[in-house]
Amino acid sequence: MNDTPAEEEPVLAGVPTGTSRQTAEPDPVVDFARRWTRAVIDTSYVPMSRPELWDFLTARTRRLLNALLTEHHDGEAAAEVGAELVREHVVAPEALRRTLLLLGSALPELAARVEPGTVVPAARRLELLASLAAGFDGAARDRVLAEQGVIQQAVLNARDAAEEALRSSEARFRAVFTSSALGIAVVGLDGVFQDVNDSMTVIFGVPRERLLGHHMLELADPDWVDKLRRSDRALLAGDTERFAVDVRYTTSEERTVWAQVSAALVTDGAGEPDYQVVLYSDVTDRYMLQAELRRQATHDPLTGLANRTLLATRLQDALRPVPGNRRVGICYLDLDGFKTINDSLGHPIGDDLLCAVANRINNTAANHGALAARMGGDEFVVLVADTDGPTRMLGLVEHLLDEIGRSVRIGGHELNATASAGVVEQPVAGSDPEQLLREADITLYRAKEEGRAQWVMFDSERNAAARRRFRLSATMPAALDRHEFFVEYMPVRRLSDGRTVAMHADVRWDHPEYGELGAEQFVGLAEATGAITRMNDWLLRQACAHAAEWVRRLGTEAPLVTVDLSGRYFRDPDLVSDFREILEETGLPAEQLRLAVPEQALFDEVGDPADTVDIVRELGAAFVVRDFGARYTESRRLRELPVTSVRVTGQYLRRLSEGPRPDPLDEHLVSSVISAAHLLDMTVVADGVDTAEQAQRLRAMKVHAVQGACAGEPVSALEVPELFAPSG
Repeated sequence: MNDTPAEEEPVLAGVPTGTSRQTAEPDPVVDFARRWTRAVIDTSYVPMSRPELWDFLTARTRRLLNALLTEHHDGEAAAEVGAELVREHVVAPEALRRTLLLLGSALPELAARVEPGTVVPAARRLELLASLAAGFDGAARDRVLAEQGVIQQAVLNARDAAEEALRSSEARFRAVFTSSALGIAVVGLDGVFQDVNDSMTVIFGVPRERLLGHHMLELADPDWVDKLRRSDRALLAGDTERFAVDVRYTTSEERTVWAQVSAALVTDGAGEPDYQVVLYSDVTDRYMLQAELRRQATHDPLTGLANRTLLATRLQDALRPVPGNRRVGICYLDLDGFKTINDSLGHPIGDDLLCAVANRINNTAANHGALAARMGGDEFVVLVADTDGPTRMLGLVEHLLDEIGRSVRIGGHELNATASAGVVEQPVAGSDPEQLLREADITLYRAKEEGRAQWVMFDSERNAAARRRFRLSATMPAALDRHEFFVEYMPVRRLSDGRTVAMHADVRWDHPEYGELGAEQFVGLAEATGAITRMNDWLLRQACAHAAEWVRRLGTEAPLVTVDLSGRYFRDPDLVSDFREILEETGLPAEQLRLAVPEQALFDEVGDPADTVDIVRELGAAFVVRDFGARYTESRRLRELPVTSVRVTGQYLRRLSEGPRPDPLDEHLVSSVISAAHLLDMTVVADGVDTAEQAQRLRAMKVHAVQGACAGEPVSALEVPELFAPSG
């Protein structure tokens, strides 16, 4: 082993294969192996130079990385790496500890560098570490047993050869006895220590004088005495030649020591048992490692709270049927606006805030005998295994929200977190773990919708409606593939002569479970989930194909077609190219098409909406501004765009037909919006006009056209030509 300091780089020959001192960007695997070398170089006697160790660890890093990235966990490869560390004398407990810490923290990052976009699940990482540790442990155990066998054989050989070379054999035994790192004790057949070496005093922290004359069972913890006694009795009875058992000990300083105890009998010249040689190997680090791996498997690595696995186990226990009317409570928490903190202050500050909040949640839950768990991200769950009704459960929830809301100082920033909570409290009988968590999650979603920093109690009817919305959101993409959507057309009637001049495309969903759904029941969900872009593309293609067929059959009598585009789809950078492609595929003259866009989307800072409007307008299509007048500050800017018509809607417009005279405020609001459109020289279309009285009053206000029940019932694409065919 060379004497190069642990933190220095090798400066002479022996650079690992695959590296070059001229390379601008070193191989990440080689770089990781360098860190590994630094971590273990000073912990063990390794009969390799630093460059040789670096080469060795580079190859093992590649094997571990391959095992991590395979589709199925390759535990044998990881275990073999652990065994090879032992075989190459990287055997110190500190070397294993540093190795596992480095692999656990940096191997996922290495995987992402080698294969960009790779995300290593925590369970896969723990499996790899557990396999490596198991391989290391097995090889270390074999090594210890081999050493024990050598020592015991040396003792036996020394005693067997006593008659021939008593002085020589005693010297050899004494050398082994005094210099071994293993604890060695000469124990009488009655189990009393007759002699012990210095390593025994180191392992157990007890002076030699306090060991001599005492029974070896006195050292062991009470729960482990019987196990050791049975093994020793079998040895003395001749049922076995040796035994090896793991036993727990507690020192006078209340320090826990795990030792692998092995023993063999030494016989006298007549072949009769004379005394025992008992060896003690300190395996505390191995047990601590196993305990840490078990803890990592059931606890969140960032906050230390219980993870999903432990929560599921405790929830199963809480719902176990027992006599009596037991109840259970779940509080599902989510921090409000946490993404803003991550984006503005950085993820390290966000992680510190999560830890601070988690600590408060855990302390509050513990004071109420509850379990706190982190579900991932900024979501937490508090499980109350036995509640005595909603009142005390809600008291806990309010306490949790108050604790989370207290300000905390992190990295020089005074932060105030708030959380929303969904609460479920119900009898254990009939409860299902997955359903309980799902109901709490949906209730949390309702709390977010109704206003943040508050709790909402589970309501079966409202949760059923929320579940329906979630189900619609989740199945929407597949429904498009299954052709469950179709288009109906609403007539647009001109008020001056009563003629139908356009057909408005209205998407509908023939849902296999819920029946026929109108756009108002799912378009908002599509907008929120991002599915609206694909849906709008489909709707535009369908409407253009239908309108092209009308032109072929009706010629100049064919109506215009109006298609609503969402703001998200309008901002799509592929909209213009998709639009050109659709016109070419369908053969629809662009002049027959009207694209209805939300007013706000025309002035979004995302993308370049003005350019999109100009290009589409040059192709021949026209734009209709939807929800006109919602933001007067934006409406003034419509002068800058080639837009010729607007569509107005709203409850105030619908109320125009109520009573002999409309409400003055409603009439004023409608008149103001229409007047603003006229000042911009825009054609005005009113939506949601259901009665002739509404239409008559709107005509007096100089509205050009209306759509709604008074303009005509919705029809299919095949029925449209019949509406415009010449009579007689």
